[in-house]
Amino acid sequence: MSEAAIDLGVEILGPRKGRAAEVLTSEAIDFIADLHHRFDPRRRELLSLRAKRQKRFDAGEPPDFLDSTRAVREGDWRIAPVPKDLQDRRVEITGPVDRKMIINALNSGAKVFMADFEDATSPTWDNLIDGQVNLIDRWRGQLAFTDPATGKAYSLGASPAVLIVRPRGLHLPEKHVRVGGQAMSGALFDFGLYVLHNARAQVAQGTGPYFYLPKLESHLEARLWNDVFVHAQARLGLPQGTIKATVLIETLPAAFEMDEILFELREHMAGLNCGRWDYIFSYIKRIGRRADALTPDRALMGMSSAFLRAYSLRLIQTCHRRGAFAMGGMAAQIPIKGDPAANEAAFAKVRADKEREAGDGHDGTWVAHPDLVPVAMEVFDRLMPGPNQLDRLRQDVSVSRADMLKVHEGARTEAGLRENIRVGVQYIEAWLRGRGAVPLYNLMEDAATAEISRAQIWQWIAQAAKLSDGREVTRQLFEALLAEEMTALEAALPPGAFAKGRFAEAIGLFSQMSLAADFEEFLTLPAYKVLER
Repeated sequence: MSEAAIDLGVEILGPRKGRAAEVLTSEAIDFIADLHHRFDPRRRELLSLRAKRQKRFDAGEPPDFLDSTRAVREGDWRIAPVPKDLQDRRVEITGPVDRKMIINALNSGAKVFMADFEDATSPTWDNLIDGQVNLIDRWRGQLAFTDPATGKAYSLGASPAVLIVRPRGLHLPEKHVRVGGQAMSGALFDFGLYVLHNARAQVAQGTGPYFYLPKLESHLEARLWNDVFVHAQARLGLPQGTIKATVLIETLPAAFEMDEILFELREHMAGLNCGRWDYIFSYIKRIGRRADALTPDRALMGMSSAFLRAYSLRLIQTCHRRGAFAMGGMAAQIPIKGDPAANEAAFAKVRADKEREAGDGHDGTWVAHPDLVPVAMEVFDRLMPGPNQLDRLRQDVSVSRADMLKVHEGARTEAGLRENIRVGVQYIEAWLRGRGAVPLYNLMEDAATAEISRAQIWQWIAQAAKLSDGREVTRQLFEALLAEEMTALEAALPPGAFAKGRFAEAIGLFSQMSLAADFEEFLTLPAYKVLER
């Protein structure tokens, strides 16, 4: 470690094994420590502003467009030009940062691959460091993998997808790195290491350091990221505007500040994305105490109605007015082996969803599995013959605050409650074992689904919601169904798997968060404390 790093009070608590030394160089440690000292106080203040805003929501104040930024919303401005290799994003694939998955995703035929340090990656130290190594190797031309179980070799093809990296959200700390006695921001850690090691090589190879920014809740948080980009580019000797970001609109407050977020990042902006699963979670988290925001079974909350429809249309309109790309949401389906009819039915749902997105004016979409790339690609090739749809301004769209808050209609059922329990517990258990992308019931799930599951149970109990059969959702009912579902799950797993796993901890966390008097902001915060225990 260099003298500068020592002066900055950096402690690396994670083990330096394998190729960690290539990631945690003196230059890299200096760089991330500098980011921490410059920007972490603002990050913490912004998180406190989230808590203050939540108190206002709890007191009855509804989310709304800001009076203070009306001039930005009504002004005539556009974002800076978007690089050529981000002009056509019709199908993007996402996934965690392990080596084999990165290679398969880059070779999948998708236009873009989002390498995810966030919801699809359990943030163990090994996962994070190995992910950085894998991305370094991508830009060194050394990305290859041989499966030790099968002996099959994987290497990068001739036309890999454009790479975008998603760092963790501003809320999650990196407990293995302390600067001045404080845990570092996971977001600054992920961003800093990646941009330091790869940005210059990317520019030399005709692309650039591109990022997806998750979980933003305000334009002030976008301003923080913009300042981080400006500083990083200056320090690395890159022209301002080299870094480009796509912001996921996956929180209810951010949906009311889309223009403002684009404006704050206008020199570094590429577009906005409909992060639909986290958006449902945020809707419940932020206004779930309101009687008029009581949600039905999550399976009934689709993109064709209510608040999801309103926000997706407004996102398209807002982005295209400003020259930014409007990206659609995730298709989480995975192939169903051995059942062609069920597989085709699943793909038909994907096809219909993508036809809605392309028809509405989205410039591209997300899939979670390589087999879905041609399904989504066919739809966008057919309905979007050009590289994008920036010329579709959707001036016919008119979305009000009431539209943005309108809850989906439908029943609340015991089956829906049981599904939330099954999916939530199994995801947390896998996350605690170091897996962030988990196949469950023919869907590739990440942390967002588990968040919806526990949030919805919490809401139903807090509001004494009635099921379709007339029963009230109570603590006692939840605990009884939880016990039944876990008994059934243990019986369905291979002998001993339940006991050998981390189900006891997962059940405890899921139950605690579902029954808490005060809503926990993110399940990954308490779960991270016991990860790698």
